Parts: sequence; structure tokens; C-alpha cells
Amino acid sequence: MKIVFVYWGYENAGSMLDLRGYARAAKVAGHEVIVYGPPEWAFALDYSKDLSNADAVVFVVEWTTDLQFGDNVDWVRLLTAVPRERRIIIDCDGHYNEPIWFMGDYNHRSMEASAEWIEFCDSLTDKIFQPTYRPRRKNVRSFLFHIYDPAWESPIRTDKKPFDMIYVGHTKHRWRGMLQVFKAIAKVRDKVGRVGLVGEGWGDIIDWMEHGEAKLKHYVDREYMKTHRFEGLPAVPFNEVATTIEKGVFNPVVYRPLFEQLGFVTCRTFETPASGTIPLFLLNHEYVVEVFGERATELMIRGEEDSEKILDVLERPQHYAEIVMDIRKEFRERHSPEARLRELIGYIED
Repeated sequence: MKIVFVYWGYENAGSMLDLRGYARAAKVAGHEVIVYGPPEWAFALDYSKDLSNADAVVFVVEWTTDLQFGDNVDWVRLLTAVPRERRIIIDCDGHYNEPIWFMGDYNHRSMEASAEWIEFCDSLTDKIFQPTYRPRRKNVRSFLFHIYDPAWESPIRTDKKPFDMIYVGHTKHRWRGMLQVFKAIAKVRDKVGRVGLVGEGWGDIIDWMEHGEAKLKHYVDREYMKTHRFEGLPAVPFNEVATTIEKGVFNPVVYRPLFEQLGFVTCRTFETPASGTIPLFLLNHEYVVEVFGERATELMIRGEEDSEKILDVLERPQHYAEIVMDIRKEFRERHSPEARLRELIGYIED
């Protein structure tokens, strides 16, 4: 089977590692995966505009609805390459919903924008999926899409690391959640080592984040961070995420509010447990149990009242590392690239 993904590639964010996992699993199983785009594009993926013998076109909606580096006949090529029942949309941003506003985050600015986007998706296919166990619309099915790749795994070391805490992710709608983590650390700051945040907007001011709507989305109180010695560091490419996360004893898992509300999984849901660190979940109890398992509730934090939990993680990392190893064991079976690919092919052939 030849599967064509349509995806906006981004060097230091998004689902690039997921697509690499799909491509590798497909090759081993005798299938083919390409990403639609000019072959010279350098994201270490198999980019191609060759749609001959394509069996399915999978639109992965993330960041933008545009086609990347395309021309005026891309849509003609894609929509004539396979019939409607062989097209799939993976809505990773929650746009295929009525307008949702939660904690300052949202999927659409208006009912009109929502209706326009839903109408557009409906014109492409009846097979629409979201990475959540509980899609809100009756015609949307659950497909977690993101993968857990055992190839990412590194040992969870308990010796001294460069950081006690490190977080890898951009600032978009993250301040509210991260501030709760900061407050917990601030109460015991003299007992916690370096704290680093890697991604766009935590450290140096980026001009486009300082204007209009973007300023609200990417708000960061850098004076607060400076006061408590929380370091903002530059973003890293997608293929360096795991090795960067590994530099910290623990890593908070914080979602943008919209994804919390929708119960979405993200790339980081699966990357963090593999990355030689102890994930601490600032997520609701039901979600943690459903995705990570009952024992993972020991890794939950709620905010500033959990200062002692953070100190306990630093003092007894091996205890918490054992919980992470249990998560890894289950993830290898349920969320591997091979398992996800089989699931996707099942939906294509359905």
C-alpha cells in the first residue's frame, strides 16, 4: 500500500518524528509512505509529488491549512489521485468542532470560521479522526495518530544531570500551566537545581510574538522567570527533542488549554516517557489514567501545593523511574509505529 501524507513540516515543532516512524514501519511491512511535497525539501522525510499508484491520501492538520511549497494544481492532483473513501483527515488541532473557548485558548474565532472549516473537511472525506478517546462530534472517530517509538528510548539515569527540570516546547498558551509548576518550584527554589525551558519565546523576545493576537497566545512573564532563575533557552530541531529532554531529572507535561479540554494526545505525550527523564503530568486524573495507566497518577502534580512532590522526585528518582518503565512497556505494545500503521491501514480499507 502507498500512503501519501499531506503535512506542513516544521523544523522545531510538530509531528515530524511521528511521520518518520510511520515511514520506517511501512518499509519493514512492505508498504510505502511519502509526504507530499518537492523531493528536495530537507526534513529527513520522503517528500515526493509522485502520486502514481497511491492508495490513500492522509491530511494531517497541524499548524496551518495551507499546502507547503505547492502550486495551483496541487489540490487537483491530490483529489484525483484517490477516491473520496480513500482520503482521511487527522485533525490534530481540534478545528473540526464548533467554536471552543477555554482558559484563553480557542480553536476558532467565530461560528462562521468553524462552519467554513467543517464544510471544507466534509467536502474532502467522510473519514475524519481526532487524537482523543472522546471526539465531540458524532461523525468523528478516535485515532491517536501520534506514536511511541522504542527507538527513542534512553536509560533513565539517576546521577547528576545538567538540569533538575527541563521543558521542551514553545510558549503558545503554555504560561498558565507552566506558572503552576513554577510556583511549586519557587517555594523550594534553594533545593532545586537548574530549571530550563527550551523553545520559542521563553528566553529571547521574538518580534512576531509581540504583536496583536500572537502576544496573548505567547505571553510569558520573563521578569518572573528571571527572579526565580528559570532559564529560557532557544528551540531545538525535532530530531534533538529527546536528547534535550534527557538532560533534566524531570520534565513537566503541560498541554495548551484547548487540548486539555478535548482530551487530545500530542507528540509530547509519547516522546517524554521515552526520553530518559521523569514526566510530571499537570493533567486531569481521568486523562492520566486513561492514557498512561493507574500507577501514573503518582506522577501527577496540581500546582504550587506539590512542592514536596517535586523534592521527592529529586530525592527518589529511581522510584519514579520504575513507574516510567511500566508506562514504556505498555506504550511499546499499544502505540508503536507498527501498531499505529496497522490501525491506519484498517481505517483506509474500512
